[in-house]
Amino acid sequence: MCLPGHLLSTLVLLTVHRAATLPAAGCPGWAWVPPACSSPDEARCNFVCDCRDCSDESQCGHHRASPAPDAPFTCDFEWDPCGWRDISTSGYSWLRDRAGAAPEGPGPHSDHTLGTDLGWFMAVGAHRGKEATTAALRSPVLREAAPTCELRLWYYVASGGAGGATAGCLGEAGRLGRATQDTVTFSATRNATHRAAVALDDVVFWNCGLPTPQAACPLGHHHCRNRACVEPPQLCDGEDNCGDRSDEDPLTCGHHLATDFEMGLGPWTPSGDWARNNSAGGPTHPTWPRRDHSRNSAQGHFLMSVAELGAPAILSSPELQASGSHNCSFVFYYYLHGSEDGWLRLFLQTRGSGAHQAPVLLRSRHGQLRAAWVRDRVDVHCAQPFRILLTAETGLGGVVGLDDLILSDHCKLVPEAPALQTLPPGLWTPGPQPQLSSTRPRNLCEPEHLPCGDLCVPPEQRCDFQQQCAGGEDEEGCGTSDFESPTAGGWEDASVGRLQWRWLTAQESGGPGTDAGGAATGHFLSLQRAWGQLGAEARVLTPPLGPSGPSCELSLAYYFRSHPRGFLALEVVEGGSRELAWQARNSAGSWQVDTVLLGAHRRPFRLELVGLLDVDGLGQQSAGVDNVTLKHCSPTAATQRDREVSCNFERDTCGWHTGHLTDAHWHRVESRGPAHDHTTGQGHFMLLDPTDPPARGRSAHLLTEPQVPSAPEECLSFWFHLYGPQIGTLHLTMRREGEEDTLLWSRTGTHGNRWHEAWATLHHPPGPGSKYQLLFEALRDGYHGTLALDDVALRPGPCGAPKHCSFEVSACGLSPGGQGLWRRQSNASGQATWGPWADHTTETAQGHYMVVDTSPAALPRGHVASLTSEEHRPLAQPACLTFWYHLSLRNPGTLRVHVEEGRRRQTLRLSAPGGFAWRLGSVDVQATQAWRVVFQVEAAGVERSYVALDDLALQDGACPRPGSCDFESGLCAWSHVARRDLGSYSWDWSSGGVPSRYPQPPVDHTLGTEKGHFAFFETGVLGPGGRAAWLRSEPLPATQASCLHFWYYMGFPEHFYQGELRVLLSSARGQLAVWAEGGRQRQQWLQAQVEVASPEEFQVVFEATVRGQPALGPIALDDIEYLAGQRCQRPTASQDEPLGFALVCKWGFRSQVSGTPLPAGGLAAPSIPAAVGGALSLMLLVLLGLAGRRWLLREGACQSWSHTEAAGPGFDNVLFNAVGVPG
Repeated sequence: MCLPGHLLSTLVLLTVHRAATLPAAGCPGWAWVPPACSSPDEARCNFVCDCRDCSDESQCGHHRASPAPDAPFTCDFEWDPCGWRDISTSGYSWLRDRAGAAPEGPGPHSDHTLGTDLGWFMAVGAHRGKEATTAALRSPVLREAAPTCELRLWYYVASGGAGGATAGCLGEAGRLGRATQDTVTFSATRNATHRAAVALDDVVFWNCGLPTPQAACPLGHHHCRNRACVEPPQLCDGEDNCGDRSDEDPLTCGHHLATDFEMGLGPWTPSGDWARNNSAGGPTHPTWPRRDHSRNSAQGHFLMSVAELGAPAILSSPELQASGSHNCSFVFYYYLHGSEDGWLRLFLQTRGSGAHQAPVLLRSRHGQLRAAWVRDRVDVHCAQPFRILLTAETGLGGVVGLDDLILSDHCKLVPEAPALQTLPPGLWTPGPQPQLSSTRPRNLCEPEHLPCGDLCVPPEQRCDFQQQCAGGEDEEGCGTSDFESPTAGGWEDASVGRLQWRWLTAQESGGPGTDAGGAATGHFLSLQRAWGQLGAEARVLTPPLGPSGPSCELSLAYYFRSHPRGFLALEVVEGGSRELAWQARNSAGSWQVDTVLLGAHRRPFRLELVGLLDVDGLGQQSAGVDNVTLKHCSPTAATQRDREVSCNFERDTCGWHTGHLTDAHWHRVESRGPAHDHTTGQGHFMLLDPTDPPARGRSAHLLTEPQVPSAPEECLSFWFHLYGPQIGTLHLTMRREGEEDTLLWSRTGTHGNRWHEAWATLHHPPGPGSKYQLLFEALRDGYHGTLALDDVALRPGPCGAPKHCSFEVSACGLSPGGQGLWRRQSNASGQATWGPWADHTTETAQGHYMVVDTSPAALPRGHVASLTSEEHRPLAQPACLTFWYHLSLRNPGTLRVHVEEGRRRQTLRLSAPGGFAWRLGSVDVQATQAWRVVFQVEAAGVERSYVALDDLALQDGACPRPGSCDFESGLCAWSHVARRDLGSYSWDWSSGGVPSRYPQPPVDHTLGTEKGHFAFFETGVLGPGGRAAWLRSEPLPATQASCLHFWYYMGFPEHFYQGELRVLLSSARGQLAVWAEGGRQRQQWLQAQVEVASPEEFQVVFEATVRGQPALGPIALDDIEYLAGQRCQRPTASQDEPLGFALVCKWGFRSQVSGTPLPAGGLAAPSIPAAVGGALSLMLLVLLGLAGRRWLLREGACQSWSHTEAAGPGFDNVLFNAVGVPG
C-alpha cells in the first residue's frame, strides 16, 4: 500500500503527451558516452533494446535494461540522473543529491537503493524565497510505451517543522498506459514559510516495451502488421497490444459491441448512483482516476459510482443470446480504489419461461486494488437469453469505475426483449448472511458492528485474536482456514495481472491431485491464469488483523513447482510497508508443511500470499496453499518463556522478541567468521547489520513482554558490541503503559572490536502500575559496522556505578551534596545561563554534562559543592579514572578529585585557567575494596563562573602521559568522535587476533603479536559520502618544540594505492598539515617522528583520507608518544634503517620523518636480498636527499639544519583551511 503525502511539500506526477525532444541532462562529475550502436531516433527510448548492449535505451529516464528476461527499466541515480532534467524556472530546483552531502536538515538520512548515506537520489534544493514556488523534473521523450506500462518509484516528503516525514511508493498516478510520445514530469511545490524536503529514488518502468517483431508466431497467436505476436485474448480487447493497433482493426473488431462512454452509455442501462464523467481540470474526487482507459487521457470519459454500502448502483446490459455453440465473451475495465469496503460484482441473469431468474454471481472484487484500470473477462455459454448486471458499492472515500465494456461478436442482441424487473436489494448480496446465535436484534447494533449474544462487537475488535463472542464468531474469517468453504478464512484475491488465486478442488487445480489432507475432493487455494493485464504476480489477502503478540505464528501446507523465475511468498502488509515473512522452497509438486513466526504487530496488519509462475514456460508449473492456521497470536497471552529476561541466546531468544514496526530487524545468529558471541566465542547472539538485508526503517527493536518487578530496584546487565567505521546508536529504554519511555542507557559510534559489559538500574514505583517492558533500540544513524547483544542478566538490587558515563541519559547515580548545586544540563535551547555551549561527548549543543554555578550568589567564596558517585566494584588491577572538565574564562576556583576507599583518599587538584576547550583529567586508582569518587569545587567568588564535567571513564592500566598511547587498553585520551562534515566516520580499535570484517594488521607494534592492540581505519568505506576520519588528541599546552613519535601501518595493494595518513595541528586559528605519508606501502609497521611547535594550546590530529577513489586497505597507528618540550633526535642511518631527512620550512613548523620497517612477525634479522635492497635504497635516498637539499637552498624555500633557529615556531604565517583541510 502506498502512502499519500500530506505535508507542507507536495509532489505531483504529470505525463505530457506529444512532447518536443529535449537534450539529455548534464551534470558536473559525469559524462554520458553516446551509444556505439546506431539506431534511428524513433527507436531510442522505446523500452526495446535494439542494440545488443541496449545502449539505445541509455539516458531515457532509466538505465539500460538488465539482461534478465522481463526485467524492468530502472534508474537508481547512483551514477547519473539517467537523462532526467531540471526544467524549473525559479531558485527552487531538482538536483542529484545524497544524504552524506547534507548531514543536517529535514532531508532523508539515506537513499532508498542502498539504504545508506552514500546512496544517491534526486531531491529539490533549498528554497528561501518569500512566496511559494515549484520545481519541475522532466524525463526525456519516451516513445511507444505499451498499454501495460507502469511507473513506480519511491518518494520522501518531510517538513522542517513538527510535521515529521512521509515515505512510500508512488502509485496514485503510476500507470502510464499506451502512448506514442510522452515526457514524465515530477512537480514539487513548497511554500515559503517552512523548510521541507522532497526526494525521489528508484524510478522503475514496468511492462513498458511493445512486443518485438517475429518471423512466425506460436500457434493460435495473432501476427500483427508490424510482425509482432499477441495472444488471442488480446484481440479486440480495447488495448493496442501490437503497437500499430492492428489487433484493434475495425475489420476484425467491427462486429464487437464496445462502449467507451465517450458519447454516452450506449446500450447499457443504469440504475442508482452512476455518473458519466472525466478528469479534465483535475479529478472531482481525491481517489478518482486521473485518466480514462480508452484514450489514456484526462479528457476521456468513464462511468463512476460512489454508491453507499447496502444501496448498490446497477448497470444492466441489453438482453443477449450466445450465438450457436460459441461463447459470448465480455471484456471490461474496472477501477476500485479509495476504500477497503469497495465492491464490484458481476451477475448473470437469465430469462426462462418468459420470466427473469434470480441473478447468479460470476465475479466479485472487493477492497482497494490499485489506482489503475484493471481488465477482466467473462465467457458466457448459455442457451437462454441473459443479461449482464454490474453492481457497485463502496465505503467512505471510495470510488468504483467502469470503462470499455466490450461484448464479442458472438453476443447477439435479443430483439424486443422484456424490460428488466426491479429486484429487492437482498438479491444483490453474494451469499446468505451467517445465522448467529444472538438474543439482540440485528438492527439494534450500529452498522458494521457484529451482534453476538448481548454484545455488538465493533469492527476494530474483529480478528484481534481475543474472543469477544461466546461462540467465537468475531474471530471467524480471520485467516485460519482449511478452505473447504469458499469464504473460509476471509482470504480475498487482489490480483490484477495474468495470475490469480482461486478456490478449487484438487482435480480442478492441476496440482498434486489431492488437498493437503489427502482428499481428492478437498479444496484449497490454487494459482491459476487470469485476465488482468497489470503486474505478473497474484496476491490474496486476509482481512485486517491484530494487534498480535510476540509469539504469533502461522502454519500452512503448500505445494510449489516452478522454474527459477517463479516464487511463492508470505508478506506482512502494515501501513505503507511490506515485510517478507516467508518464501517457499520448491516442493517438487508434493504437499509440504511449514511454520512462520510473525511476532508482534500493530493493528491493522494483513497477511498476503504472493505467487508467480511462468504459465507459458516448459513443464508443469503449479502452486497451492491449504490448512492455514494462526496460533499463539493473542497480545495478552503470556508464557513462562515470556518472563525470561535473562538470556544468553544459546537456545533461543528467551523472552526477547523483535519488533515489527520497521523493516530493520535484530537476528539471532551463530558465531561465524568475524562475528563471534561473548558467552563461548562459538555460540549465538543477537546481531543487527544496518545494511544486510537492505532496510529503510530508522531503527530496529528488541523488546520483552510486560514484566512484573521482583524488587523495588533491579539490575540489568548485558554485553554489547559496537564496531565499525560508521556505526549507529544503541539505546536501552524502559517502557510503562501510559507513561513516556525512560531512557536508561545509550552508546553511539564504534567502541572497538570487542565485547563490553554495561548495566543499568531499574527503579520501580510501588503498586500495580509497576509492570514494565525493556527495549533495546538500534538506530540506523550509521551504515558501516554491526551492533550486537549477548548475555543479558536481570537480578534484584541496584547495579552500582557504571564504568563510563557521558551524562546523555542520566546523572549515572552521581549525587550532589549539600544544596544540590550540581545539575545535569544541555544548551540545546541556547538559553543556558552558565556552562559551555557544547558538551564533550557529542560536541554539540544537544549533548549533556554536569555543571555547577560558582558565582557568589550560588556558591560564596570558599564554599564547596560536591558530586559523589555510587560505589564502584573493587579493582583486580590498577586502573585509570579519566574525566573531561571545562572551567569558565573567569576563575571559578579549584576542582579537587578524591578517590575514597575506606579511610584512604587519593587526591587530584586542578585550578588551571579556563578557556573554550574541554580538558582531560586523570587519576590512577588502586582499590581492593569498594570505592567512590568525589568531585569537589571550591568557589573563588567570581561572577559568571562555573565548572563542568563530562565523559567519566574507568580503564584498565595506569594513566598514560598526555598525547601518548600504546592502545593496549583502549584509545586512551585520543578522541574518535565522528565529524558530520567529513562523512561521520571514526577510527577504530582492535587486535590482530580478533576476527574482523575489515582488513587490519595481523600484529600490533607494541607486543609484536596478534594479541596486541592498535588504532586503525579502513579507507575502503570512504567515497563521495565520506572524505576523512580524525583521531584527535586531548588539548596540549603551547610548546616551542616537542616531538611526536609514532608507528604507522598501511596495508594497501602494492600496485593500487589511494590512502593517505596526515598529521594536523589544530588550534583556535585553524588546522595545519605538518606531515603526510602516501604512496605504495608494504604491509609492515613504519616509524615516524614529527617535531611540532605552537604558540597556543593545540591538538594533534591523525587524518586518514584517500586520493581519488578509495582502495580496500587499513591505515593503523600504534605506540604514539608525545615528548613535551623535547626536540626530536635526528635519526642515524644503519643497515636496517633508511636515512631519515628533515626540513624546516619558512611557514614556521618543523617536521622530521624517518622510516623503519618492522616485519609482520616482529623483529627478525634481515635476509641477504633484503640487505642488498636496503643498501641500494639507502644510496638512492642519500643522492635524492643531497639533490633536494641543494635545490631547496638555491630556491630559498627552506633552510639547512644549521639554521633551524631562524624559523619562528607556530602558526604565524599559515593560510588556514588551505592545506587539505575541509573548508
